[in-house]
Amino acid sequence: MSGPLAGIRILEIGHMLAGPYSGLLLSDLGADVIKIEPREGDIGRKVSPHFIGPHNEYFASLNRNKRSVVIDLASIEGQAQFHKLARSARALITNLRPSAIKKLGLTYDALRPVNPGLVCVALTGFGLDSPYADRPAYDYVIQAMTGVMQLTGEPDSPPTKTGYSAVDNSAGIMGALGLVAKLVEGQGGQVDVAMYDVMLSQLNYIASAWLNSSARPRRYAQSAHPYMVPAQVFPTGEGWLTLFITHDDFWRKFSLECGRPQWLTDERFATMEARRANREAVVAAIAEVLRTSGARDWTSRLAPLGVVAAEVSTLEDALTSEQVQARRMVVDIPSGDTTIRSIGNPLKIAGHAETFRPPPLIDEHNELLTEVAPS
Repeated sequence: MSGPLAGIRILEIGHMLAGPYSGLLLSDLGADVIKIEPREGDIGRKVSPHFIGPHNEYFASLNRNKRSVVIDLASIEGQAQFHKLARSARALITNLRPSAIKKLGLTYDALRPVNPGLVCVALTGFGLDSPYADRPAYDYVIQAMTGVMQLTGEPDSPPTKTGYSAVDNSAGIMGALGLVAKLVEGQGGQVDVAMYDVMLSQLNYIASAWLNSSARPRRYAQSAHPYMVPAQVFPTGEGWLTLFITHDDFWRKFSLECGRPQWLTDERFATMEARRANREAVVAAIAEVLRTSGARDWTSRLAPLGVVAAEVSTLEDALTSEQVQARRMVVDIPSGDTTIRSIGNPLKIAGHAETFRPPPLIDEHNELLTEVAPS
């Protein structure tokens, strides 16, 4: 592999999403990521009902460019094999439970005698040591406990999760960031990433409003922003339109394009503060106008003016768009007699030619366990 992390060996002991996604980001940047799996393999190898040749689609989406070895970490022999690999590695990522991480010796304190320069990243639900440390933690649970579910959906609907695994993916990114930060520092040590903390940090300005002004967060209809008006989705004559107007110059352009110059002098509509104070009247007036044409037409009219507006698309539409093609965000990876289609690397780095290998079969690279360890 080539890339800014070429030559850096990273061990991954994880399953499903957060740990493997963190490893995927690093492997796409050239790191030699070695998955250490139990005999039955990463649970992700069995999640999806769909397969691409021998590869489960779920697993394939998260594990390209990696190598796989099987080690029984609970055995004396397995620990010796693991320590041998750890001596040649720069980092370890794991998203096991804290109790398992400690029992299997996957912390920096346990591994410092083996390799004092090793960076150990623990991706857990609530941190290695906390009141909730050993509670079961999945994406759904963290969304529920941090208030994300309560903030999502229409005002009168039940609490709603995001449409994708926001917690696991966000934690994976933070784990990769912490790992690279320690590599830049040039010292080994423990990086402790809790999914709970990650989601709270992403509630930034919403949490700040409560902490500093006692402003209780609430849901707004049609995914409306709490401060910006208009900033939400609107039904149109055909399809849904996302409209996000952040300042008065864009409001002027929007009003004129809609044929409503009177909105520029109406004291309820003329300024950002006035529009926020008169949200219902503003939204009703805009909704009436937007129904006169379809979302695609409004997008073609407003986007060239710099007004932030976009038709709400399906995933299928997004994956076949010219934007995706231009950015190479769908890649074809040859794998035996078939081809794995996958989402590409979002990090585009000048001078780095992207290459992709298929995900590993379980224990495909067990020859690594007989490598001569560095002296």
